[in-house]
Amino acid sequence: MLVKDVMSPKERLVSVSPMATVREALTLMKTNKVRSVIVEKSNDDGAYGLLTFKNILQSIVAEDGDIDLLNVYDIAATPAVSVSAQLNVKYAAKMMVQSSIKRLLVIDNNELYGILTMTDIIGILMDSVSE
Repeated sequence: MLVKDVMSPKERLVSVSPMATVREALTLMKTNKVRSVIVEKSNDDGAYGLLTFKNILQSIVAEDGDIDLLNVYDIAATPAVSVSAQLNVKYAAKMMVQSSIKRLLVIDNNELYGILTMTDIIGILMDSVSE
């Protein structure tokens, strides 16, 4: 099974500008009931990023950050860790476990196609067990 068969497509993802404030990103996350947002590329040859609750908490707690003064680009993981849509899911899962990563962007030719999460992979395992 390939990553493209399991991932959440980009149409279902929430994205934010790297120039947005952390408060704006948090509002987007709350409104859309998501735990992470895609940070858009600054230009065509730029990199996608990922902003998670963990990034936000680390910046606020560790650095006494003010979410109104911090921009998304200050704290997002950019470039985000990514895999190809054509990769076998077992390799993506292995990468996630070995690196303690819960989300991988799915990028080919520097274009975003979706996101692969641990939840997506567990869902496939659950389906295979119930069959």
